[in-house]
Amino acid sequence: YRAKQPGFLECSFPTIAGVGPNAAIIHYRAEENEILKHLDDKTPILIDSGGQYTYGTTDVTRTWHFGEATDEFKDAYTRVLKGNIGVDSMIFPENSPGFVLDVFARKALWEAGMDYGHGTGHGVGAALNVHEGPMSISPRFGNQEGLKKGMVISNEPGYYVDGKFGIRIENLLEIRFVDDALNEAAESDAEAKEEDKSATSGDKKFLKFNKLTMIPIQKNLIKVNLMTLQELDWLDAYHAEVFGKVSPHLEVGSPAMKWLEESCAKIERA
Repeated sequence: YRAKQPGFLECSFPTIAGVGPNAAIIHYRAEENEILKHLDDKTPILIDSGGQYTYGTTDVTRTWHFGEATDEFKDAYTRVLKGNIGVDSMIFPENSPGFVLDVFARKALWEAGMDYGHGTGHGVGAALNVHEGPMSISPRFGNQEGLKKGMVISNEPGYYVDGKFGIRIENLLEIRFVDDALNEAAESDAEAKEEDKSATSGDKKFLKFNKLTMIPIQKNLIKVNLMTLQELDWLDAYHAEVFGKVSPHLEVGSPAMKWLEESCAKIERA
């Protein structure tokens, strides 16, 4: 499918498609061997994939379940989602090192005695390395590289239970100034003037994240009682944005459009 898109160069990396316990192997690759699993409606699947294009690079992970998930799975899925939202919603000073944001990805998991053993975010190149430094979001506080406007970084908290399942929700984010005037200045001939001004000003510039990944999040895996009103509002707003940007590329009445409409409908809050 990707190869048919304009500007496609190659896949970002071999697709990770882990069914059931194989999803707990973080960099699993499906092969014809004794651990190969076949997808059914009893087990979840984690899919991590991406493409290299002349105009940029993608890297996205979603975890799906086509049957009735267990309460344990839904609890973990919801906490991973809360962590994703926690990072996505952050406003922080320019040049903050990524490790200061990592706790927001893990807070809901830590509250239940849960965690994951990989970083939360890595830099992404533009038709270059899908894992590209020097910045990151992780508990490794040795990386002091500050986050700056224009960087693209992943947001991918997860949770893994050996022998059972793995969960990861990954979006790519672009770092932007909170103040749109600074974004405009940085992207125009006024950039140098703004830099001169900042050299003599004590005012801090603050950053936020702009979502780049437009793929729905499976709503029936979410335990609504664990979500705050702000998190539910975030989810509805994200799905509205996904639908607004993706639906013009789909045929009205097609199976894909019907799936998108259902997937992007507001979540039931009762």
